[in-house]
Amino acid sequence: MSGKLWTRVSLVVLLILIAAYVLYPSIKHFNLTDSEKKVLTEEGKLEALEKKIIHPGLDLQGGMHVVLEVDLEKLLKSRVRQGGLDDKITNLIESSIKDATENDTEFFSGFKRLANASDIRLALYFPSYEKGPNDDVVAALEKDAKDAVDRAEEIIRNRVDQFGVSEPNIQRQGEWRVIVELAGVTNQAQARSLIQATALLEFVLVREDSQLLQDVINRIDKAWVEMDAEKASMTGSDAAVAGETSAGEEVSITKMDTTVDEVSSLQQLLGEEGSDSLNVQGAGDINRPFSSLISVGSNVIWIPKKNFRLIQRYLEKPEFKEAIPSDSRLTWGSEARDIQGDGQEYYALYLLKNEAELTGDVVTDAKEAMGGFSGAEFVVHVTMNGEGAKKWAEITAANIDKRVAIVLDDRVQMAPVIRSKISDGRTQIEGLDDITEAKHMAIVLRAGALPAPMQIEEERSVGASLGADSVRQGTNAAMVGFILVVIFMAFYYRGSGLIADFALVLNLLFTMAILAGLGATLTLPGIAGLILTVGMSVDANVLIFERIREEIHKGKTVRAAIEAGYGKAITTILDANITTILAALVLWQFGTGTVKGFATVLFWGILSSMVTAIFITRTIYNIMTERHTLTKLSI
Repeated sequence: MSGKLWTRVSLVVLLILIAAYVLYPSIKHFNLTDSEKKVLTEEGKLEALEKKIIHPGLDLQGGMHVVLEVDLEKLLKSRVRQGGLDDKITNLIESSIKDATENDTEFFSGFKRLANASDIRLALYFPSYEKGPNDDVVAALEKDAKDAVDRAEEIIRNRVDQFGVSEPNIQRQGEWRVIVELAGVTNQAQARSLIQATALLEFVLVREDSQLLQDVINRIDKAWVEMDAEKASMTGSDAAVAGETSAGEEVSITKMDTTVDEVSSLQQLLGEEGSDSLNVQGAGDINRPFSSLISVGSNVIWIPKKNFRLIQRYLEKPEFKEAIPSDSRLTWGSEARDIQGDGQEYYALYLLKNEAELTGDVVTDAKEAMGGFSGAEFVVHVTMNGEGAKKWAEITAANIDKRVAIVLDDRVQMAPVIRSKISDGRTQIEGLDDITEAKHMAIVLRAGALPAPMQIEEERSVGASLGADSVRQGTNAAMVGFILVVIFMAFYYRGSGLIADFALVLNLLFTMAILAGLGATLTLPGIAGLILTVGMSVDANVLIFERIREEIHKGKTVRAAIEAGYGKAITTILDANITTILAALVLWQFGTGTVKGFATVLFWGILSSMVTAIFITRTIYNIMTERHTLTKLSI
């Protein structure tokens, strides 16, 4: 074997070995049982393995498709200067939203029109944008809103990626929407919570007035009794009694007299959260239905987990919202906690100031690390920009021994006590249980700078069974197509057809290996692209074989016919394949979602087919003609 041929053979063998090595993790992962996956997860090896595999897409393994839309109302209200959110600007924003929705018109043009009609000078409410006429202010607000959605898309992508969702598909739809596709998600409630958490991070002072909190509780009691009485008068039934609500739901009434001291969250710079001395409010009193279902401690309302859904629904009713002062808001804690160590979990309900002191856009970085007093605690280091650091210093100086709630998407993540002035904008979060919690909090703070609140506009899911059907049907289609092509080539071109079939197998191997190496997602359109690649691959061999036949019929030797066949067919093959590659690039650049999946498979499949159909088959022919002087070729 000549040195040149030896190099070609070695290169082919090396390519096969590399492809097998790259594809092995995908094959291994595909054959793992649930118990084996659990073991690998506990050993911390599954995540590393999944980074090396081909990920099945939403249509193959099931999952969620969610459309998020920017909440322009919340966005504009958050941009109003502090203390400037009066009835006039509130009514203008809400009227503009209503006008745009009902008439299907562009929001900002309607916002400007209504502002001019109402003789409202927008610069008074948005001085940080423009101090000129309304046209300039609206143009600046629209630019900020569009930029906010761009940044929101990237922050959503960052958060979903860091939470380990395999190959999420996140893309823009129009000006104000972002599409999120999460393949393989089985816990849809958890995924929905994750997506909705991509909203707004706020630093809000807690209302420390215990009398104010008690007044709010009393007004909610009154609203509840009046609503039950109204329902009773309409239905002829008696008012709801303790233990059963007017909605017919059973609830829990719990008496507690235990004092619970919570672990601090910002111990060094912010100090500890205050103790929560719990005491039941009016237990069993049908005239105080809300108080009967709660406990109060250290200016925090505690709701038993079993009562959470009921009370949450009630508090969303307009008559209950009216019971809360206009400069305050009731905000839920992020999750239920066992605050007494007895196994019973409670949700916290905080009375906060209505306006945030700071928003998450001042947070420039947040990193989990080891630190704290002992140097061996899990902590998060938070850094703010210059403007945020200056304002944070003013807030902490003016509110020492008061609590500041860190609120993400209207859920209080923590409410530590400010113990001292923080001058440099650098805060260390401590008291975290493990690295997972520290990482979660870092993501909350880092990605919490989402500049625009998003709401779920559309949601649909693909079940795992439907995904399994898609896999089976797609695999069957690919196998049938592959087998038919293999049979045809072997029957029509005989020995040479078998060489083409071998090259076809290698083409599939190389294409799948490239997808695995890229960590790509395989979708149903991707499988279609794989089937198309099979056809394109043998098409190149058909051109070569027909040329070789022509040269043999002209009386040339087998070796000369092979050389001429490849030489004359190469131009046509390159023209056809380059055209297809360019089309795939266009689809990849301008397509979305599954179209990109099709384009990706097609692009790499065509490139791989050029290697297998031209280089590898020619290498096999060279081996055959070098060792033996062939007088006849099976073709």
